[in-house]
Amino acid sequence: MIPVIVYVPDGRLWPGQLREAALDVLELRPTEVVMPEATVRDERGGPLFTGSSLMFDPAAGGGPLADAETDRQARAFGVTNTAFHVQRALRFASTLLGHPLPRLLVRIGMHDQPRRWRGGHYRLPRSSLTDEPATLSCAGEVHLGGGAGFVPALGGSRYFRAPAHNAAIICHEVGHHLCRHTADFRLNRLRPPAQQTNRKIALDEGTADLLTAILLGTSDIYGWHRGAIAEWDPRRRKLQPRWTMAHFVGGRDRDPHADGTVWASACWSARERVVATGADAARFDAALLRGMESAGAGTARLTKDALKERRQFSRMLSAITGADPGLAPVVLSAMAEHGIRPGASNAALREAARAELTAEVGR
Repeated sequence: MIPVIVYVPDGRLWPGQLREAALDVLELRPTEVVMPEATVRDERGGPLFTGSSLMFDPAAGGGPLADAETDRQARAFGVTNTAFHVQRALRFASTLLGHPLPRLLVRIGMHDQPRRWRGGHYRLPRSSLTDEPATLSCAGEVHLGGGAGFVPALGGSRYFRAPAHNAAIICHEVGHHLCRHTADFRLNRLRPPAQQTNRKIALDEGTADLLTAILLGTSDIYGWHRGAIAEWDPRRRKLQPRWTMAHFVGGRDRDPHADGTVWASACWSARERVVATGADAARFDAALLRGMESAGAGTARLTKDALKERRQFSRMLSAITGADPGLAPVVLSAMAEHGIRPGASNAALREAARAELTAEVGR
């Protein structure tokens, strides 16, 4: 175990408290950290680690306006901060599932040409991905940009928007890795390893947001870098009771992040309701992950009907309650308040929620 300095989010609108933590490291290379379950690598060139220490200054994110040494410190911090949150997320999942997920490769500083990128994504190999590296891990990779722009920081200063410094982005992308190797919403296990699909559905985005909320302990998962966006705006993606199936749109051209917020909010409400009964939150978490794994099994053929079935919120809800029948009454009640019930398509749930909303307005 090697000591590192990382951000530990505490629910406030900043990256978190700087804390010393322990990182389980197999090997330390000049630009990467190799751990038992993942490798985290900075792709921008130049050595970052010149000794055995992994204690670095976040340096307000570094960036193009910082001097070379300050930026090196920020980049090195980004690697270790990312490694900590990736390891924590993967170990959280493996503990509840009872087995590890496939190894994950995280690459920092990707897609910064022709302009810098402040986001992240999860990628599986597919020949049509012309903007991706020639070789991608068949198990999946997380790519984080080198950062772009600034966000206000404490004391009137500013912070360079480096995704590797942002635990929410990191945990969300690891959430996609968990989805791929449990619920497998796009049936990638039935596709040729080099011809998988990267198209995400609402359940995938929403579940990744939910897992982020669980790991960070807050429903306002993107509050730090989206603090200027109102909480009622769907772009904030705060998991709150107001998001119901009445807000669900659906359709191939719809951004799955917004529709996914409905699912994530409903699950967050269910988790809070479980805690309110006196049960441990980990019980809901275990039902969620085991339900995801059971939902991923059983389909033998890659068909349009099979893919359509996996888009339905009700199917995933039934898998969660089936994983822990004792929690079912509490979970079903909370999810119903968001308009999500077993046995109905997303479209049917949306129309029912909108009809109910119209009736309430007319009273």
